[in-house]
Amino acid sequence: MQFGMFLEFGVRPGGDHATAFREGMRLVDDAEAWGVDAAWLSEFHFAGDRSVLSSPVVVAGAIAARTERMRIGSAIYVLPLTHPLRIAEEIATLDQLSNGRIDLGVGRSGFTNFYRGYGIDYAQSQARFDEAMAVLRAVWTGEPVAHKGQFYEIQCEPVVPRPVQQPHPPLRMAATRAETFGKVGHEGLPIFVGLRGEGLDELRDNLKAYRLAWTRAGHPGRGSAFLRIPVFAARDAALARSEARESIVYYFARQSRMVAKDAKTRTGASQDSSRTAMAARLGELSYEEILAHRVAFGSADELARRFAELGEVLDIDGIVGELNAGGMLSEASVRESLRIIANDVMPQLR
Repeated sequence: MQFGMFLEFGVRPGGDHATAFREGMRLVDDAEAWGVDAAWLSEFHFAGDRSVLSSPVVVAGAIAARTERMRIGSAIYVLPLTHPLRIAEEIATLDQLSNGRIDLGVGRSGFTNFYRGYGIDYAQSQARFDEAMAVLRAVWTGEPVAHKGQFYEIQCEPVVPRPVQQPHPPLRMAATRAETFGKVGHEGLPIFVGLRGEGLDELRDNLKAYRLAWTRAGHPGRGSAFLRIPVFAARDAALARSEARESIVYYFARQSRMVAKDAKTRTGASQDSSRTAMAARLGELSYEEILAHRVAFGSADELARRFAELGEVLDIDGIVGELNAGGMLSEASVRESLRIIANDVMPQLR
């Protein structure tokens, strides 16, 4: 099982943007030195009290320049907000600069405020995403591009540079809604999943639907699934759970508020009710429920067992750990947690 870290370059309460970047890059240096498999970068817009990572492509370039081994991924690149030709050029350039270490995680995001800021109708997000994927696949053939769709009309010579990884850097698609899992499986794409809006039982069933669709579409193998989950390690279980408690409770309360606020801006009664119900579920979680179903906190041995259990129950082959979900842990605590995971947990996953 692979282990990567999820980075959103978070801003602590009362913190500043420069500190968020400095701490994030120091964590990248630690991860590179300690053998972590990958750094996965979020994409946030208009969320200065939470994250400064509005331009993950720029940050990925900086990470590529200061690392030699670790893979660098997007989790996720919000495709509908950017012209797909630009995305293809940027990702191929990153792949060249990193000597073939880029993974492109893609999605359309569930937050409508991203789209409002860019002047794009969220109701078009799925259609825009699908068309962007079609353009990317056409571009990465290395041939001249001729495309006429609902949102883009493209007539151009082959896009340069060509990526190191052929035919293109590995794609991985995020899924949160039940109906999306089957679509990802049908298209034969590796998948990104999380435990923010749903519990383990729901996610297990959705991943079964993903693999069933994968098999029915005739794709070889079984499909790769990575789970994004808050993680925290300490020298013993009691310390891990007490130290991380305030931050993770805040994290789910904030997530509940964000989803509830977003629900009010959506059109369609079914969308409103679904998001409102999710917000209510997140807001009602007790700390015991969070520990049991939404996170991986504990000692090194406990985390190794927890990851093995998640691997068996969900049939996943990768963990992407949110190292400071909630953003309230100190830099020293986060780095010590990562050190324990890299040195004492990861060897048990190999």
